[in-house]
Amino acid sequence: VTQQNLLHFVTLCLSISELNKNPVEGFSAGLIDDEDIYKWEVVIIGPQDTLFEGGFFKAYLTFPYDYPLRPPKMKFITEIWHPNVAKNGDVCISILHEPGEDKFGYEKPEERWLPIHTVETIMISVISMLADPNSDSPANVDAAKEWREDPNGEFKRKVARCVRKSQEMAFD
Repeated sequence: VTQQNLLHFVTLCLSISELNKNPVEGFSAGLIDDEDIYKWEVVIIGPQDTLFEGGFFKAYLTFPYDYPLRPPKMKFITEIWHPNVAKNGDVCISILHEPGEDKFGYEKPEERWLPIHTVETIMISVISMLADPNSDSPANVDAAKEWREDPNGEFKRKVARCVRKSQEMAFD
């Protein structure tokens, strides 16, 4: 184990410890397995006054060994219908994109991953994304199309079904 890797490990240990001592409204976080600091489970509570209100959306955060130099990957385990969440659950949001220049020119470098980001800033960004989808660069093209064309029709029905399923799963 290099000194650098140890520093990254300690950063994650401090993060989980801080979140356990001082929980942040809107989500909870913990380790999937106490033996692996690099794999976290988070539960996002659907933000109030959004279509996702009342939902309990479980996701995994998988941190690279060189975190915080590189971003974690986030994947919803609970089914969720959203323009910025791929059908397989992968979250597509600027803050989780590798640092540096965007080869497609959509994002400024400061919108992408920076080592100053924390689990808290990631989760706040994801909660904000739920409330305000970005349909300009979607991970789920079908959800983006429904969101743009008829947010209170088919999109709303699919989200409501996901919220109901998430509530049922939360109490299993």
